[in-house]
Amino acid sequence: MGMIFYKTDEEIELIRQSNLVVSKVLALVGEMIRPGLTGADIDKAAETLIRDHGGIPSFKGYNGFPATLCVSVNECVVHGIPTKEQVFKEGDVVSVDCGVFLNDFHGDAAYTFALGEVDKEVMQLLKITRESLYKGIDQAFAGKRLGDISFAIQQYAEREHRYGVVRELVGHGVGHNLHEGPEVPNYGKRGSGPILKEGLVIAIEPMINLGKKDVKTARDGWTVLTKDKKPSAHFEHSVAIRKDKADVLSDHTGVEAAILQNPNVQAV
Repeated sequence: MGMIFYKTDEEIELIRQSNLVVSKVLALVGEMIRPGLTGADIDKAAETLIRDHGGIPSFKGYNGFPATLCVSVNECVVHGIPTKEQVFKEGDVVSVDCGVFLNDFHGDAAYTFALGEVDKEVMQLLKITRESLYKGIDQAFAGKRLGDISFAIQQYAEREHRYGVVRELVGHGVGHNLHEGPEVPNYGKRGSGPILKEGLVIAIEPMINLGKKDVKTARDGWTVLTKDKKPSAHFEHSVAIRKDKADVLSDHTGVEAAILQNPNVQAV
């Protein structure tokens, strides 16, 4: 995962700009996503928007990843490759993860969309996963320890709601590099790990399964799937560590407003 780099206030503002473009992409997906559309459709729109804002898609070409977005449907946890063959259907849940490189810094955020009539238990998974992200963010301020974030997410998603918390994939530092130190697991011990200091920027991203925590990687070498084929949800924000509370650099309000206007998507 690499070294830990602390950012100046000026650098944090540049990372915020990258994340604002990420947030615009997620809002655009929220406007357009519907049954019958494909992963390739939203991927193309995302790349166009990013480049129109002077940015570069962070994921495209990253370790050979072929697309702008990671688009992961139902039992796909993360790193799904958007294609023309990936056609969205009524009842799908679709995790969309986006990264933008702008002003020499990366932004990174994700949102899971519920298309049409989604099973109640799956909607509950999305709701709890989203809430677990904010439980983690509530612990992300100076003087806390990294394990406090991890513990808060695991406590809520796994211990209180009996979902599977994925172990193999974690959040991470964000800056000049898409993935920097430290790793930010979604499970762990309260009071453990490095002390959080002002100027650290991290992506917190719970990946929570309806069933068991176990995952496997598909033959394409990218797509991560639940072993029991039950759905998974994924929500992510990039945040800066500040004195009294986290400064959330990405923004889900635009995507949530778009969903309210889109009759094909259920609000989480």
